[in-house]
Amino acid sequence: MTTQYDMTTEYEKYLNLAQNIPETTKAWNLYGAGVENIGKNDQPEAFKVPEPDDGQLLVRVDAVGLCFSDVKLINQGGKHPKLYNRDLKKEPTRLGHEATLTIVKVGAALQDQFKVGERYAVQPDIYQKGKSTAYGYTVPGGLTQYHLIGPEVLETDAGSCLLKVDKQLGLAESALLEPWGCVWAAYTQRRRLEPKDGGVMWIVGQQGDDSHYRFSKGLAAPATIILTNVPESVRLLAEQQGKQVIIRNDVSFDNLNRLVDEFTSGLGFDDTVLLAPESATQVSEIAKYIARRGTMNLVGKKPLDGLVLADVGRLHYDYVAFVGNQGDDIADSYGEARNRCDLRKDGVAVFVGAGGPMGQMHVQRAIESRKGPGLVIVTDINDQRLAEIESRFIPLTEANNCQMLTFNPLKRDESLPEFVLANTDNQGADDVVVCVPNADIMAESASFMKSDGMLVLFAGVPNGTLAPVDFSSVYLSNAQYTGTSGLTINDQTIVMDNTVQGHIAPAICVAAIGGMNVAKDGIQAMIDARYPGKILIFPQLENLPLLGLDELAEKLPAVAKQLGAGSTWTLAAERALFESCLHDKS
Repeated sequence: MTTQYDMTTEYEKYLNLAQNIPETTKAWNLYGAGVENIGKNDQPEAFKVPEPDDGQLLVRVDAVGLCFSDVKLINQGGKHPKLYNRDLKKEPTRLGHEATLTIVKVGAALQDQFKVGERYAVQPDIYQKGKSTAYGYTVPGGLTQYHLIGPEVLETDAGSCLLKVDKQLGLAESALLEPWGCVWAAYTQRRRLEPKDGGVMWIVGQQGDDSHYRFSKGLAAPATIILTNVPESVRLLAEQQGKQVIIRNDVSFDNLNRLVDEFTSGLGFDDTVLLAPESATQVSEIAKYIARRGTMNLVGKKPLDGLVLADVGRLHYDYVAFVGNQGDDIADSYGEARNRCDLRKDGVAVFVGAGGPMGQMHVQRAIESRKGPGLVIVTDINDQRLAEIESRFIPLTEANNCQMLTFNPLKRDESLPEFVLANTDNQGADDVVVCVPNADIMAESASFMKSDGMLVLFAGVPNGTLAPVDFSSVYLSNAQYTGTSGLTINDQTIVMDNTVQGHIAPAICVAAIGGMNVAKDGIQAMIDARYPGKILIFPQLENLPLLGLDELAEKLPAVAKQLGAGSTWTLAAERALFESCLHDKS
């Protein structure tokens, strides 16, 4: 992707900081739970633009995407987990974690690291000394025009949480690297797929099973190995490792917390191995005691006697891994080569509840992926959103040799499982991506995937939320159950690189735009699902009204002419917007 700029345009002047820094900055602070506590008297507040200290940057906020995950913060206020019971009346925060910034002043201690005029995207998922914070939550975010960034963002456990943006990217594309990074992360391996070094492994067998098992690799990793009802072959394998081996055949499976407390201080087993599993109830109970980022390895040849009650919250937030095989080598279950995390090439991918902005990003990624599915099925209960998806993405499917079908379960006589089976010759889907935080929908979604399919839980439900799932397919057919939460700066970098190379167009998801003064209206519009896609705020365009892209032809025709196929947002439209809004100020 190559972009040429006219150095005399208002857009180029803006990018090159031709405007003077004002004395005041407008901001939408959050003073408590509820939309009514955003700003004062339904207006943004004006504050003096601060001077940076030695270890701070003064940044101009160029674009901010509104994200539905902010609704939890709006509803909970200071009780939100990342605010740690903060009194927002005394110490307000500010929404806006999908932001792109330009540095306008650099503190003395940062002169070697940052330069005036550099543009950055924020990676908002921050950890400092292991404590979870976030830009736009704990750290006030981007719904302002100018603000300071210091050690709270620059000195984290992962280093600086600013990603330098390639100059070829537009402002909208740069702001949307964050949500796109979350989508990209959903198809990268976040699970641990090998036994943990120095961890605690529990191997559980069945009475009467005298099979000869092997453990060709990985058994040397754990520091402690606990054995319950295992065959003699497994006991000998464990003792040969020279590690601490504890035999506990007196375990009561309806009171496992005592064993967990004794050997893991209540944190759960790092690795659990179930040999010849038979009882779905037993598997459900043992699965409760997997540690965060822990694994459960099921090795057997016969299906369980029913569905397992899986904690779908922990699949999403705690990255627990369920692996398995039906051979005699326990180690065959592990490893990334066996346990995929991306969509199957030329397969069938179903995106459940994908009408919202993030769901649309999943669909777009699947269509534009060079190794993506051949058939994409998109479901939502909103016909307007489905129509918008068809308008935006049909041109993409034609260009990428992919077929797309849409389905509204409220408007059809057949169920979603029936629809999927009817369109896959009764084979089911290779991949099912769930964008709805609902356990019943997650359970239904698992029911129409192939036996070796993959279920991706992109939407999160609280830990402890159970859903009946077929775990027999994990070891009999290598089914995958995955979920991710958050992103890394590397995920954003990958999205940026793919954008520059022309593989994806992140801004296609934009459905509405607005300026600083209407940011609160944009938040309410997002909550009300008024627009079938992402709402983008340009803080420096103060008086830009909140406009759907379908309104531009009437309100801003010069901008509308630069929209892409399917009336999608483009860099040319962004340039035209800034020309229109800034021309009178020049």
